[in-house]
Amino acid sequence: MGPRDILNKLEWHPNFDLNKAKITITHRGAPRDKLTIPGEDIIDLGSGFMKVKRKNKKVEIPYHRILKIETPEKTLWEETS
Repeated sequence: MGPRDILNKLEWHPNFDLNKAKITITHRGAPRDKLTIPGEDIIDLGSGFMKVKRKNKKVEIPYHRILKIETPEKTLWEETS
């Protein structure tokens, strides 16, 4: 299961809540080139990217930039390289 599948499960499965998740992505220029996005900032999950609200604008982030998906209980997905 990839990051898009995990995010869709968090959004649509009744036992999960996307709003409580944290998604860490590769983001050049951020400290250690990583940025953590709260699930509540995700606007839409497209086929190749997720739309996120960032500083009063919508940003498209490709799924391949996702490094980790966490809930308060546990890490659901993490990039392995």
